[in-house]
Amino acid sequence: MDLNNANISLNRQLELLDISKSSYYYQPVATSSETLALLRLIDTTYTDYPSFGTRSMCSYLRNEHDQIVSRDQMRNLYSKLQIRAIYQEPRTTISNPEHKKYPYLLRDMEITAINQVWSTDITYIPLKYGFAYLSAIIDWYSRYVLSWSLDIDMEAINCVNLLADTLIKYNCKPLIFNTDQGSQYTSNIFTDCVLNNGIKMSMDGRGRWADNIFIERLWRSTKYECIYLNDFNTVGQCRQGIGSYYSFYNGKRPHQSLGGVPPAWIYFK
Repeated sequence: MDLNNANISLNRQLELLDISKSSYYYQPVATSSETLALLRLIDTTYTDYPSFGTRSMCSYLRNEHDQIVSRDQMRNLYSKLQIRAIYQEPRTTISNPEHKKYPYLLRDMEITAINQVWSTDITYIPLKYGFAYLSAIIDWYSRYVLSWSLDIDMEAINCVNLLADTLIKYNCKPLIFNTDQGSQYTSNIFTDCVLNNGIKMSMDGRGRWADNIFIERLWRSTKYECIYLNDFNTVGQCRQGIGSYYSFYNGKRPHQSLGGVPPAWIYFK
């Protein structure tokens, strides 16, 4: 934002960047330790049971952990965590009804080459004294993590920057780019970045976790093999830890679906 720009008003700058006034003027309030503990519990439970909707999660936490959480509170926590159940549900991702939605193009498609399909998503990352949001872009054929970023908010501009940097870094583009229907990905600045680069836009069906299953599996591996084992204190520590993990994930971690070799062996073959 350029507050000293005499030619473009602040409101117009926010409109061009697809950032709401409320988001721009928002002053963050510290999250209580009780809420952070509850978010962590929901996140670990969902990682084990991604089919849980808000109703099932409320019942499970009450039965297994003596945690009483109302349905409305659970919906808010699901939104903060950016999670959704496997099955169709009325309210899953944080979607903006004014944004255009694109059809899912990958059903029954055979993935036969690198850079045929890339996909992206955002996941909640618990820290010892707070939280952050991890975004990543992967190649479907090789499961290679092309790029990632760790941010303290979920603004669309973070997703745009990640995609733009990835296109420059690899000097190539996919035929199809797949996302969910979250407001970051349906925003004009993000879809323009995709379409203006000659890439076809594909979006998961509403609430259909399995439509973007490869990156959902990446989140599970990342959390169990990196995040939950380290209990990072700060965003900086977490960023360094994730960087080390993805170097291992891409270059050394065997993948059964790839014949026991790491993603980099396939992507750079």
